[in-house]
Amino acid sequence: MTEADGSAGNSSSGSPGNTSGNPSDEANVAALDRPVFYSSVAVLAVVLIISAFFPTASREFLVDLQAAIVDNGSWYYVLVMAIFLLSVFVFAFTRYGEIKLGPDHAEPEYSLISWFSMLFAAGMGIGLMFFGVAEPVMHFLSPPLGEGGEIADAREAMKLTFLHWGLHGWAAYAIVALVLAYFSYRHGLPLTLRSGLYPLIGDRIYGPIGTAVDVFAVVSTTFGIATSLGLGSEQINSGLNYLFDVPKGQGVQFAIIVVTTLVATVSVLMGLDAGIKRLSEINITLAVVLLVGVLIFGPTVYLLKLFMQNSGAYLADFVGMSFNVYAYRPNEWFGGWTVFYWGWWISWAPFVGLFIARISRGRTLRQFIFGVLLGPTAFTLLWMTVFGNSAIELITSGADAGLGAAVQADSSVALFRFLENFPATQLLSGIAVLMVVVFFVTSADSGAMVLNMLSSKGQDNTPASLRVFWMFAIAAAAATLMFTGGLSSLQTAVVASALPFSVAMLAALWGFARMLSVDHAKRIVLDVGASAAPAPEEKGDWRARLRTLFHYPADAEVTRFIDAVVEPALSEFSKELAGHGVASRIVRSDGDVCLEVLHGEEIDFTYLVGSRSHPMPDDALLSTSDGSAAAQDDGVVYYRAEVHLTEGSQDYCIMSWSREQVLQDVLEQYRKHLHFLHVLR
Repeated sequence: MTEADGSAGNSSSGSPGNTSGNPSDEANVAALDRPVFYSSVAVLAVVLIISAFFPTASREFLVDLQAAIVDNGSWYYVLVMAIFLLSVFVFAFTRYGEIKLGPDHAEPEYSLISWFSMLFAAGMGIGLMFFGVAEPVMHFLSPPLGEGGEIADAREAMKLTFLHWGLHGWAAYAIVALVLAYFSYRHGLPLTLRSGLYPLIGDRIYGPIGTAVDVFAVVSTTFGIATSLGLGSEQINSGLNYLFDVPKGQGVQFAIIVVTTLVATVSVLMGLDAGIKRLSEINITLAVVLLVGVLIFGPTVYLLKLFMQNSGAYLADFVGMSFNVYAYRPNEWFGGWTVFYWGWWISWAPFVGLFIARISRGRTLRQFIFGVLLGPTAFTLLWMTVFGNSAIELITSGADAGLGAAVQADSSVALFRFLENFPATQLLSGIAVLMVVVFFVTSADSGAMVLNMLSSKGQDNTPASLRVFWMFAIAAAAATLMFTGGLSSLQTAVVASALPFSVAMLAALWGFARMLSVDHAKRIVLDVGASAAPAPEEKGDWRARLRTLFHYPADAEVTRFIDAVVEPALSEFSKELAGHGVASRIVRSDGDVCLEVLHGEEIDFTYLVGSRSHPMPDDALLSTSDGSAAAQDDGVVYYRAEVHLTEGSQDYCIMSWSREQVLQDVLEQYRKHLHFLHVLR
């Protein structure tokens, strides 16, 4: 139990009915998960050695594996992505949307802008730079059906680009983030991939099965980021070559990886708020500047019209495109693009999903889903329209007929070749290069943070040496694979890894839905979120009770009340339970006192009372007070003896209640809990 969380829980049991607090709380002591750490390092080393010394054989094996997946499992990838998308909308638009990712009293840790900036930078920022121009142009010139190059192909190219970069991908991220954030912040489980399997295997997540899941996540995340870092160095090299005639080659790209790693190391050492958050905000600002620049210098009104029409076409054909597997007209395009994208989104979900979960505590499911799906999707589709349609217009109008061939020859130069057609080319290209660098730094340091958490039982307040280790492990993997030619084969391997992980995601989704149903049932039974306190039955001078309402006690006074009245009352209740053969215990932590009633395999009951600070009321109420507020830190805050159940604060104060009144309140809350258990049976 922690002051920040304010909720009660049985941290030793790991029960999903209990809350042990925020894993990132400073009170937690980071502990290395040795089985996960050493197993992950061993697997990474073996894979790197095989890829480095047997590049041809490993590439051929992975190509054959991908071909088998496309031939036999493409329908499965399409179905899985559709299930993810449908599920998040069900969670958002039904009664479950009001449940919070954390205790009921939790508030978001980050502002909407900071939150959006971080999830966007980690989720897909670099993809926009690499594919914003390249993908629409390639679909336009080489569509799945037909010869390409016609107006109809332009419309189809934008619909396909929207499909690949729209709602489906973010739904995959959202599912993983929802599951992890829910079980960690609301039920006290570690913020790692193993927690998603708790409804299915229970405490066995702390054994070999859980270790294997986290090792898989570490390996997949490391190679996914390493692959992007290696491929991204090629685009940065292309930009520097265009701007400053820096030669293109592996030596320069290795230097780029080294510099990017050093900058990312500084960022990861600074922490989430000072490092990743600031870099993400800088990058979203640069992205808006570049987007607006291209929009203004290009055919502005025409592009805005296209954005409206592209969006309408995407939504109108959404269902058909979502389930199109080209069964009647098989082609290689489908496996090389759509199936590849679906596998890539799923394979990146452990990394991005865990990172989004880390920054999303305190938001309701509805707020989270709308923020993760709609915000990034809208910005992405606008970006693809401005850059993609502008590039297609340059080709079809003849203003830059060679752009298409240049993009098909080398997609890493697509953006810079495209920007040659605008005023202030050097400025726009410089912004683009800076964006690519910052995007990669953000991906690298957020990736190192995720790897650090996966190997440290979900905690991120770990020693600096561990965070630095993972940062350099990513860089070493990227450099090794770049020099041995293993990046492309590893990219295929990362996508192939989506197959087993998608099965685990579906299982976790099913367990998550079950727990949401239980959670909602308890909210109904317990009337969670009631704004008024239960009215204690008390006789006596009503004037004395009114004076109590205008008394604003200090922390010490509330603590004395908890020690003198609440703890004896809870101890008396616990002894009475023992007489009925029911196990219970009293736990003290940071001044809080908590009664835990243990129900074995069923959900335990917790009743916690703690001193919580609140802002002072306005002067009108202060003028009626008994003067106690004058002693409260210049009138800034006062304290209440608040009741917390498993779900968090119940938003009422029992300060000045008698022992009998406290006992009656505990009894009523316990009665509701027993009724809740009856409803579940």
